[in-house]
Amino acid sequence: MSAPEKTRVATASLAGCFGCHMSLLDIDEHLFELVEKVEFDRSPLTDIKHCGACEIGLIEGGVCNAENIHVLREFRQHCKILVAVGACAINGGLPAQRNYFKLDDCLRQVYQYRIGMTDAGIPDDPELPLLLERVHPIHEIVRVDYFLPGCPPSGEAIWSFLSDLLAGRTPRLPYSLMHFD
Repeated sequence: MSAPEKTRVATASLAGCFGCHMSLLDIDEHLFELVEKVEFDRSPLTDIKHCGACEIGLIEGGVCNAENIHVLREFRQHCKILVAVGACAINGGLPAQRNYFKLDDCLRQVYQYRIGMTDAGIPDDPELPLLLERVHPIHEIVRVDYFLPGCPPSGEAIWSFLSDLLAGRTPRLPYSLMHFD
């Protein structure tokens, strides 16, 4: 008798701190249970850079540049279920704090108005991703199926959420597993 087919899961990160991926690793010994049920596609655990067809895609980070848009749209195309993980994916998080200022003002502040930087120019190398005027949550760019809140969500919250999805249930986090700090 052959082993049951595993659910394909992929992860991606956009503009953020990578804390949500760290929380995924914080499910600790549940990782062993998880690898019995899933096959990871694109993920820092596999170092695969491009996503193949997957049942579940977990994505963290906001959308701040043209490359983020490309990665997000490609990722969405390959995932049957897309989960926005963490505050940056859900509402732009900390990167979106720049939305209160004009992009040119932010760039000047960082590259020209600091001591020793008065003669510096704002980088404009064509190899750099084109910055967007504002940081967007991912649901403004693509359709999102589920939202897993937190900054970052705890490993326990991620495990609970994934357990429900893998069992074919609609994920329902108890209030005790939701935090926004």
